[in-house]
Amino acid sequence: MKVIELLDPSDVVADMSATNKQEALEELAATVVPGPEGLKLDEVVEVLMERERLGSTGIGDNVAIPHGKLANLSKLKLAFGRSLKGVDFESMDGKLSHLFFLLLAPINSAGLHLKALAKISRMLMNGQLRESLMQASERQDIYQLLAEKDEEI
Repeated sequence: MKVIELLDPSDVVADMSATNKQEALEELAATVVPGPEGLKLDEVVEVLMERERLGSTGIGDNVAIPHGKLANLSKLKLAFGRSLKGVDFESMDGKLSHLFFLLLAPINSAGLHLKALAKISRMLMNGQLRESLMQASERQDIYQLLAEKDEEI
């Protein structure tokens, strides 16, 4: 699976303005709605917040991978965001989250959903990639870094 095939460059937010978890989810979700599926922002954010109530998707090392499943999706949707100042995402390690991958999946796509989460996690375990993403100057640079790492893994 190639993560980059799920990510449109227009769905990369190079400098998020969010100051809390709710705002971060809204800002990331806004990149993929309404889209061809006619997604509604409030419905997407509610699904993401429901998942967060089960436990934070802030996985540590300044990374969060909020995700959820929606009935009216036909395929996986992905967005990426970077917060230069960081957002308290209640991460396992207590650190602010700076790098966000938002993953939305159709209800019946458990295998594909889990493969995508695993691939994203593997990519972002690389400290050099995380640092490069933080130093990138604009959206296209971020997208290119993600594409290059996706090819390696």
